[in-house]
Amino acid sequence: QVQLVESGGGLVQAGDSLRLSCAASLHPFSDYAMGWFRQAPGKEREFVAGISRYSSRTDYADSVKDRFTISKDYNNNMVYLQMNSLKPEDTAVYYCAGERTESTIRVPTTPNYAYWGQGTQVTVSS
Repeated sequence: QVQLVESGGGLVQAGDSLRLSCAASLHPFSDYAMGWFRQAPGKEREFVAGISRYSSRTDYADSVKDRFTISKDYNNNMVYLQMNSLKPEDTAVYYCAGERTESTIRVPTTPNYAYWGQGTQVTVSS
């Protein structure tokens, strides 16, 4: 059974850092592009960051570029989102997502991934 389980969310102050983790039971892990999305109350789910199958490409939303970093750990089937210089507008539920793809460079940026986690709350106070 496919499972994606996020962790690492919490309440922080503006300027702080957090690292989100996603444990993914996707095999083989290198067949999957992975992404992070977020959804704030009353807003649509939006793309935050994505990484290709072999981590050769990454993509970021303009709002998080230069602050967030996505990475994959192939030994442990983990995906991370390092979030630095957090802002109140980063407050949202963050979701990990996985999509099997033949392409080695594709980074899906729309919420059409096949597999999703349950989400982890990130709250940034001003």
